[in-house]
Amino acid sequence: MASADLLRREEEFYSSLFDSAKDAGDGVKSRSQLIERKIEALEDMATKVSNRRSRRWLNDRLLIELVPRLHVEEIKGLFAPPPWGEELPLSAFCRTSVGEWDAFRSIDMDVEARLVQHMKRSTERQKKHVDKDELIALDAWRRIDRQTREAMKRNFLPDLLEIYEERVRAFIEDTSGNDVLVLNVQDPFQRLLLHGVCEFYNVTSTTMSSVKDGKPWKTTTVKKRLGTGVPSKITLVSFLRMKKNGS
Repeated sequence: MASADLLRREEEFYSSLFDSAKDAGDGVKSRSQLIERKIEALEDMATKVSNRRSRRWLNDRLLIELVPRLHVEEIKGLFAPPPWGEELPLSAFCRTSVGEWDAFRSIDMDVEARLVQHMKRSTERQKKHVDKDELIALDAWRRIDRQTREAMKRNFLPDLLEIYEERVRAFIEDTSGNDVLVLNVQDPFQRLLLHGVCEFYNVTSTTMSSVKDGKPWKTTTVKKRLGTGVPSKITLVSFLRMKKNGS
């Protein structure tokens, strides 16, 4: 048993450390000093008692003093954890059309499995379709020589490239038997871009030099190859924009 002196000393510190009303009248220097003084006193009392029950009681008291008092909501949370606490508020789904959601929640497991499988196949089919078009465009891009690819990426001229693409695509899709497309491009860089477009769509392009009105004249002849097929659904300009945006 703790002695009367120990009990009296403990009684002096019985009020909680976090009750500022009583502390304000005690003339204590500061809140932190009050906490340290009371904790030291409790530790000193715990070391002097020999009875195990009294020591355990003092240790419990020390732990209580180290923790501030709980609010009502905190105490309520300790004794009412879910799922035994208060009922949860209704979700937005429950507050909407109950009949429609009941039909959705009570769907047959086999029907649900077939629906999920159908959605998965549809997604995979769409993904393969997109990947196939991108793969065709990527193979067409690789046909262009490295120097021309670097020039297109370094100085991207979408308007000019679209003009060349429209002419070349119309030439490939033409079924009237016209196997030759003649273009007169005099600027060297623009002519380089034209050759790149022709390589993208798998057609040959040859530039011949001549003299017209006493000035050098360049004529580019575009011809179909044996392997020239349907143009890629993804145009060269669209492909370059996709790569530029990181997609």
